[in-house]
Amino acid sequence: MRQWESQTLGENGYSAIEILRYFYGDSIFINTSEEISGIPSSWPGRNLTIGSSGSKVRQMQEQINVIAGAYPLIPKIAADGIYGERTANAVKVFQKVFSLPQTGIVDYPTWYKISEIYVGVSRIAEGA
Repeated sequence: MRQWESQTLGENGYSAIEILRYFYGDSIFINTSEEISGIPSSWPGRNLTIGSSGSKVRQMQEQINVIAGAYPLIPKIAADGIYGERTANAVKVFQKVFSLPQTGIVDYPTWYKISEIYVGVSRIAEGA
């Protein structure tokens, strides 16, 4: 597939599957799945810090709490969806344990490290 040619096809109204079929033939199809195993949820697109709130904050808090079960140095926190001082402190401890800059802010690298460790410790728990 050639980048500029695929861009031109897209600009001419071709869908993603039509572009793939243009280059690779009609046997290409897109399969869907209800849930993808592995990383629980993608990066929210913005740093989470004191004052942030919502479902992504709650998800991160819940994951930190699961991780804290395997890494007791990390304090458990209220999974209330509100990023306050206690959440920032737990994130700083997490960052220290996993050799990330200790900012207390869940940036892109911290988000994915939390997700990676969460998947690891929650899978261990499933196998027990």
